[in-house]
Amino acid sequence: MSETTQTSTADFWFDPACPWAWMTSRWMGEVEQVREVSVHWHVMSLAVLNEGRDLPESYRASMDKAWGPVRVITAARAAHGDDVVKPLYDAMGTRIHLGGRGDDHEAVIAESLEEVGLPAELAEAAGTTEHDDALRASHQRAIDLVGDQVGTPVVAVNGVAFFGPVVTPAPKGEQAGRLWDGAVLVAGTPGFYELKRSRTQGPMFD
Repeated sequence: MSETTQTSTADFWFDPACPWAWMTSRWMGEVEQVREVSVHWHVMSLAVLNEGRDLPESYRASMDKAWGPVRVITAARAAHGDDVVKPLYDAMGTRIHLGGRGDDHEAVIAESLEEVGLPAELAEAAGTTEHDDALRASHQRAIDLVGDQVGTPVVAVNGVAFFGPVVTPAPKGEQAGRLWDGAVLVAGTPGFYELKRSRTQGPMFD
């Protein structure tokens, strides 16, 4: 990086239970390699987002389970700082999404804490509301930027914020950089709100 090149700071909000946020986070990692962007990672919560909504019973059950991982990441951040957020997310997401263990959160949390070198007792946060105020505050910062008619992830950079992009598979290399350039460009256009088409396939995990 030359002395005249300025690195942008991007903020990325995720719920570890969301497969689409996982896909976007893998893309964001590629973006960091090909653009002058440094990412700060934050939690948001689909369970919080869907509170009070009329949901199908099966989806409501998944929302109940989604509290655990995001609470544990919030507790870990409170006790050990921002630097543990991304490694713990990576460890959980690898097991939940690549490993297909979305219904095995208790073991996923325990194994992920061990992998990252964090105390096992942090897993107790999954079943308590002790850190929910901090979780809700982080979630609300994302919603304040994009509104409550979207989900996770939310990305903010240089005064521009947007939901998504929802993409599969995650672009790599310069393709990832081009998508980043385009997303920032359209999101920064005054009056621009939405660009969408129907999904024809689910997340394609590497």
